[in-house]
Amino acid sequence: MAAALVLGGGVGRRVLPMSCVVSPGLSSAVSILIQKRNIHHAVIPAGKSGRSSLSGIVATVFGASGFLGRYVVNRLGRIGSQVVIPYRCDPYDVNYLKPMGDLGQLTFLEWDPRDRDSTRQAVECSNVVINLVGREWETSNFKFEDVNVKIPQDIALASREAGVEKLIHISHLNAEMKSISKLLRTKAVGERVVRDEFPDSIIMKPSEIFGREDRFLNYFSHMRWFGRATPLISMGMKTVKQPVYVVDVAKAIVSVIKEPDSIGKTYIIVGPHRYLLHDLVEYVYAVMHRPFISYPLPRPLYHLAARLFEMSPFDQWTSRDKVDRLHITDMKYPDLPGLEDLGINPTAIELKAIEVLRRHRRYRWYDAEIDDAKPATPVNY
Repeated sequence: MAAALVLGGGVGRRVLPMSCVVSPGLSSAVSILIQKRNIHHAVIPAGKSGRSSLSGIVATVFGASGFLGRYVVNRLGRIGSQVVIPYRCDPYDVNYLKPMGDLGQLTFLEWDPRDRDSTRQAVECSNVVINLVGREWETSNFKFEDVNVKIPQDIALASREAGVEKLIHISHLNAEMKSISKLLRTKAVGERVVRDEFPDSIIMKPSEIFGREDRFLNYFSHMRWFGRATPLISMGMKTVKQPVYVVDVAKAIVSVIKEPDSIGKTYIIVGPHRYLLHDLVEYVYAVMHRPFISYPLPRPLYHLAARLFEMSPFDQWTSRDKVDRLHITDMKYPDLPGLEDLGINPTAIELKAIEVLRRHRRYRWYDAEIDDAKPATPVNY
């Protein structure tokens, strides 16, 4: 009979075949178990004892090389989880993830999103699968339908066939079938197909995420390179945003893995306050100690300017779809669980904006206190 390994932990027990990809640290533990030796608890620690412990979680994280992915992998690694990281990029581009787990706890796997066998191989040994795959613009190889619908559907199908216990799919707060944004429309379709293929999947709907490597605060701060005035549709006075801190999103994902009652639920991941887009951008420039002048720009003219950036052969700084997406008011879902239900206190943008925006200051203001900037005023609608 083939040898097998029984994993236990916050997500239950699961028998994994020895043919699965395991790390050197885990394989040594397996060999000891097979030899039926008495093991002292200090040799293989368990529980919440850091990166060298064994949490019982074996997670496949699709999209780990992205903005949110690095925070999720770090959170999983620090509790002693084994993480499988499928990647499409050059291997050197994911090297920064290696220190996030103990020796051998992170397994890197070349992945072809169009090859279902490649997806099955990535999830066959995991009891948790997290889909973070996303893209803010379309390319000649991958359209929004591929990234937000086809790939999540294949991941959900492979997860169900592999007997995965928890599938966590990251969508968007404003995902809606009738949205003016194509990205948000396909996100809504992606939620549906994931639930169809994996009925017990967990859907998480974050708002705009801010952090050091974000495309939200950094996006508005980079507008200063195109003139001293910042264009906003309707001066940003008709758009309300509720941004969420990236670390809170990563904490929520790990908490959902541990939460036994999270199966089949949809979570709303938002920050503690809602702001007018105009006030939020004004605060960004106040933290940078740079002058803020806003002027209304009609949507067709904004689209025309964004179209020029879409023609760039490099990463797009903006696009017509992003212009529409940033000027959509964040929805409210009072009946759905959120960060507070997971035991997480959401972080206000006033506490962390300096981490993102300090590098955009002039040298004379580099060490200025953040208290010098007047906080944006929250709104109740």
